[in-house]
Amino acid sequence: MADGLTSAGTTRRGTVPVRWRARYRTIPWWVRTAVVYVLARLVTGGMLLAFAGEQPANSFTGARPSYLSFASIWDGAWYRVIATGGYPSTLPVDAAGHVTENAWAFMPAYPFLVRGLMVLSGASFEFVAVTVSLVAGLGAALVFRRLAGRFLDDSRASFATLLFCVAPVSAVFQVAYAESMGLFLLLVALLLVVDRRWWAMLPVVLLLGMTRPTGLAFAFFLVLFLGAWAIRPAWVRESEPLTLRRLVPPGVVAVVSGLVGLAWPAIAWAATGVPKAYTDTELAWRSSYIGWKELVPFAPWVQGFGWWFRQPVGGVLLAVVLIGFAAFVAMPAARRVGLELRLWGVAYLVYLLAVFFPQSSTWRILVPLAPLLGIVALPRSRVYRVLVVAVCIGLQWVWLYHCWWIDGYDWTPP
Repeated sequence: MADGLTSAGTTRRGTVPVRWRARYRTIPWWVRTAVVYVLARLVTGGMLLAFAGEQPANSFTGARPSYLSFASIWDGAWYRVIATGGYPSTLPVDAAGHVTENAWAFMPAYPFLVRGLMVLSGASFEFVAVTVSLVAGLGAALVFRRLAGRFLDDSRASFATLLFCVAPVSAVFQVAYAESMGLFLLLVALLLVVDRRWWAMLPVVLLLGMTRPTGLAFAFFLVLFLGAWAIRPAWVRESEPLTLRRLVPPGVVAVVSGLVGLAWPAIAWAATGVPKAYTDTELAWRSSYIGWKELVPFAPWVQGFGWWFRQPVGGVLLAVVLIGFAAFVAMPAARRVGLELRLWGVAYLVYLLAVFFPQSSTWRILVPLAPLLGIVALPRSRVYRVLVVAVCIGLQWVWLYHCWWIDGYDWTPP
């Protein structure tokens, strides 16, 4: 018998990975996903602890805070205010009469859930808030894997899920932020769209719109989806044309999502008596960059790139970013992830262009684009996959250093 060959004609060296892959595939997908998520959180948790060990005293914590204290700074402090004291009935203003930063910038579902669990358990805000984020993040990873599996084979879907768990801003899965809960609800809603379970989507979009400000973006996404279905059913994997009967369920969901997107500004108005309470509060966060300006749709990104890079360089860079994104979602390989996920990416980016001012929290705000990781996961090269994971973990450290960790006067909130 030739050296290195078995009687079955396969190399002894080759039987190990073959047997490993066979055993790996016998493990249920949800177990594999949970293990990957937990391991990823341990890696990120180690980074957070390392930064906490070097953290000087600051406006949120003392020097070298515990993990839970360190994981509850920045927006976590605002969620603590809401969970323990609710929203202000009177808006704070500066000497010039401008509305200053306050709790109305944050949606209520996450802090109210945390408050309820605090009352039931008697546990601290930090413990409950971080636990809710961790559990919601696990749920998001499981739903993400199921959603990716609707379009990709097992290997690619699993790798996309790994990227989801180790993404550069995946630390938000284990801090006192609403991103985990919002992403879980968003992925559930997208999965229901893919499965055409329209009526089951209603409670999800209601809660989603009260967790993160994505109601208008999701309504716009459904409009794009219905437009694609009307133009060419095959684009959305439908064999029948869009009729009035088929239009009603998704149309109702789109209307409800849009109304939920407008509900929070209306609630802020009703509670404070100030018609623009919500938008003026949001504008307070960008005033330190560009001063006090009215919200003009689609102006913030032009203003932001102009502030960061000066014009005309900012305008050119913005055009490059938008063209690059369009090329990314339109390239032939991207079709494998389904038009629904790509349309969501387009809808959400248009929403951000309309209302969001790009600054240090931009990377966290881009988290809802996570379904597009399926495109990044398409190449099968092992070298490529190892490199991408290594880059993601390295960028986690970069993000924590520049955005989360506080070094003196810090103007880069995550």
